[in-house]
Amino acid sequence: MPVNFLINRGTIWTGLALCTLLGLIAAGLGMLVPAIGGPVFGIALGVLTRRFLGERRSLEPGIKFSAKTVLQAAVVLLGAGLALNQIAIIGWSALPVMLGTLTLAMVAGPFIGKWLRIGFDTRTLITVGTGICGASAIATISAVIGASQTAIAISVTVIFVYNILAVLLFPAVGNILGMSQESFGLWAGTAINDTSSVVAAATIYGAIATSQAVVVKLTRTLMIIPISIGHAWRHSRTAEASDGGSSGALAWTRLVPPFLLLFLLAAALNTVGFIPDFLQEHLNSWAAFFTAVALSAVGLSTPIAAMREAGWRPLALGGILWVLVAVSAVGIQLLTGQL
Repeated sequence: MPVNFLINRGTIWTGLALCTLLGLIAAGLGMLVPAIGGPVFGIALGVLTRRFLGERRSLEPGIKFSAKTVLQAAVVLLGAGLALNQIAIIGWSALPVMLGTLTLAMVAGPFIGKWLRIGFDTRTLITVGTGICGASAIATISAVIGASQTAIAISVTVIFVYNILAVLLFPAVGNILGMSQESFGLWAGTAINDTSSVVAAATIYGAIATSQAVVVKLTRTLMIIPISIGHAWRHSRTAEASDGGSSGALAWTRLVPPFLLLFLLAAALNTVGFIPDFLQEHLNSWAAFFTAVALSAVGLSTPIAAMREAGWRPLALGGILWVLVAVSAVGIQLLTGQL
C-alpha cells in the first residue's frame, strides 16, 4: 500500500528515484559481470520493472528526465575520460586500421539498414555502436538525434550480443591466424565494441595484447567527437527543413547542442591535464552510473511489443557490420604489415 501510494502520488522525483535505484543495481551487476555491463543490465531491469508495475503516468516525468537529461549528463562525463592526444600515444601506424574500419561501417550501415527496412534511429545507433564504441556511442548519438527509447534499447541489445560473441571467438581466431600480442591488441581494440569486452578478450590473449587493445580502444572512442558533430549538424538541418527552411541562420543550440559542447570541453580539459587522475576515476564511475540510470529509464519506457515487432532485422544489421569491421580490420593490418 505505501509503495503504490508513493507511485501514484509521485512527481518527477518518484520516477527519478526508481530509475536511480535500478541504475544502482545495474551498475553493481555490471561491475560483477563486466562482459555484460551496466547499460544492458539497466535496460533489462527497466523492462522487467515495467512489466511488473505496468504503465504508471505518475512515473513518466521522472523517467523522461532520466532518459534525456541524465543521459546527456553521462555523455558530458564520458568526455572527461577522453584524451585528444591519445592518437600520438598509439602512433600513426594504427590509424589506417581504425579509420578504414570506421569509414566502412559508417558507409555500409545506412545502406544495409535501409535494405533491411530498419528505421533511421535504429540503423544509425547500431552503425555508430559497431563502428565506434558500443553503448557509449549509442548513448551519445541517441542524445544528439533524439532517438526513440525503443531504438536505443534494440541497439544496445544488438551490440551486447556481438560483444559476447567477440569475447568467445576473437582469442581463438587470433591464435588460428598466428597473431602476435600487439597485432591482436590492435585487432581487438578496433573490432570489438564495448571496452569491457575488449579487455575481456585481450586478457585471454595476454598482458601485452591487453595494454595495446585498451589504448587503441580509447583512441577509437575519440571518433565519437566528429561523428556526433556531424549528426548534430544533419539533425539540425533536418529540423530546419521540417520548419519550412526559411528561418535563415540556425541557432547555435540547434546546430551543436549545449551538452555536446560541454562534452568537448570536458575532453579538452582532460587533454591539457586539468583533470587529475584521481578525479578522472571518479568521473568515469559517475559516467557509468548515470548511463545505467538513463538506460534503466529507457527500459522502463520501452514497449515490449515494439521490440518484438523489430524482429531479426536489427540483429542481422549488427551481425553484418560486426563481420565487416572484423574482417576489414584483419585485411588492413595485413596490407600495412601489422598482422
